[in-house]
Amino acid sequence: MKFTQRRIEALECRAGKKDILVFDDEQVGLGVRVTMGGGKSFLAQYRQAGEKRRVPLGSCSAVSLADARTAARAIMGEVARGADPAAERKEAKQKAKADALTLEDLIGQWDKLHLAGKRPKYAAAATSSLRRAFAKQLYDPAAKLGRDAVVRILDGLAKDDKAAMASATARYGSALFGWANRRGSLSANPFERVPTSPAVRRDRVLSDGEIRLIWAETEEPGTFNAIVRALLLTGQRREEVTSLTWAEIDEAMSGWTLPGARTKNGKPHLVPLSEQMRALLRAQPRREGTELAFPGETGVFSGWSKSKARLDGRSGVNGWTLHDLRRTVATGLQKLGVRLEVTEAILNHVSGSRAGIVGVYQHHDWAEEKRAALAAWGAQLAAIVEGRTAPDNVTRLRRSA
Repeated sequence: MKFTQRRIEALECRAGKKDILVFDDEQVGLGVRVTMGGGKSFLAQYRQAGEKRRVPLGSCSAVSLADARTAARAIMGEVARGADPAAERKEAKQKAKADALTLEDLIGQWDKLHLAGKRPKYAAAATSSLRRAFAKQLYDPAAKLGRDAVVRILDGLAKDDKAAMASATARYGSALFGWANRRGSLSANPFERVPTSPAVRRDRVLSDGEIRLIWAETEEPGTFNAIVRALLLTGQRREEVTSLTWAEIDEAMSGWTLPGARTKNGKPHLVPLSEQMRALLRAQPRREGTELAFPGETGVFSGWSKSKARLDGRSGVNGWTLHDLRRTVATGLQKLGVRLEVTEAILNHVSGSRAGIVGVYQHHDWAEEKRAALAAWGAQLAAIVEGRTAPDNVTRLRRSA
């Protein structure tokens, strides 16, 4: 029909129809959509590559018929020149939406909607790594984060001898933006195929003399000193020791059970406690308001760099990391003749002798062997720090045929 204001007002949706479209005889492409609820709105319709395209022009109560015809005429002119106004408006709308989405917003959505189904440890590491590395870009639009900025920041991490951290951050970033791409929130991934420096494989093992110096300089009470000694006594990971709670220690203080949520492989892990580790735990004051055995000032201990630097200065031992203590324990156990399977069970490794088909069919937990091995290591460590040989009542464990 030829539209007039009165005719548009009289339009009604037919019974049983969700909505109807009526087009103007005067202006090509101009239509009015009438909904079941009585709503009426102008639109412009055209064809592009054989498909219908529609551009909304506004409510009939807010836009005059003359203005709607003018807008439709302009859109049909764009189409005649080869443009695709509907696609361009959709793209502009998506761009505006992407520009409003900050990197912090995106990480928060990823954490809530995607990482909630992942291991808590992975989720925490992924979000904290990205927030720390891209702290200056957190409140900028995520779509504005370019490949050049990503490469520059990751290269900066690698130059600070944090190649492993740079590689991990690149993986987290690629996963984050890949997820956003699949959801349609963003259209590019600045982390995709970004080259990173390979992590240098460490093989540092502390000598008996270095262990003695470090032990001597961690004698004073303090959370960091206690954590260093616990790492040397148990061989567990730093994050596992710092998050140790009293509830994870049994009543007899003979064993520490890490829940699966706090282990790298997601399975509960029993760490038998040597006499020396029990003595260390008994010496720790229980702070009100926290269940942590080695708490920081406000929650989990932090301030690693400064504490480690002060320890290096006092002890004179340099060029080592806290993770090297784990390797030192493993090496010490091997020197005592502990079976490789038992050492790996203590460290809670799933690779090596416990990988593949062996991991599927071997279900022995090595609990008694682990207890004997850590007791022997505790006695050996005591002998090292006191500058004497291991006592005669320590039995060296022979390798099984």
